[in-house]
Amino acid sequence: MAQVLGVMTSPYDLAAAVRDLKGAGFRELEIYSPVPSHEIEEALDRGPSPIRLLTLIGCLTGVSFAYFMQIWVAYDWPLVIGGKPFASIVPDTIIGFELNILLGGLFTVLGLMFFGMWKTRKGHDAYQPGFSGNLFGCLVACHGDQIPRAQEVLRRAGSSEVRVVEG
Repeated sequence: MAQVLGVMTSPYDLAAAVRDLKGAGFRELEIYSPVPSHEIEEALDRGPSPIRLLTLIGCLTGVSFAYFMQIWVAYDWPLVIGGKPFASIVPDTIIGFELNILLGGLFTVLGLMFFGMWKTRKGHDAYQPGFSGNLFGCLVACHGDQIPRAQEVLRRAGSSEVRVVEG
């Protein structure tokens, strides 16, 4: 599978190129941008990050484990004080909140590390130092017979440089 790189000077040109490429049937796009851009994000239309789900799972795990642990300890070593119930929800809420925050944060960090390392790219020459300065890039993965079509779409969108990248 070959890759075609288009270099642009404007985020608006890049967003238009992404929309045109998606309209032409290209789905595997990688974007290089020196700044965040809402136009590019909307053009990519990738949806919400899966890290939100990991944070929710961590929070629910933390609060569930906190209540389970406290109720289990209260019934395993009962202290009868004035006829009150062994397990009371109100004082246990503080520990539940603390473990909610702790495990939610840990799951978020682990998710960021996992998805950050999983999505790393190795061994291609598409990245240019200008992508950290003032240039924007769009890397399109395509088959050999689709290369001319991808190059045409990128040129029409205003790319200053279009080239095939192996890797």
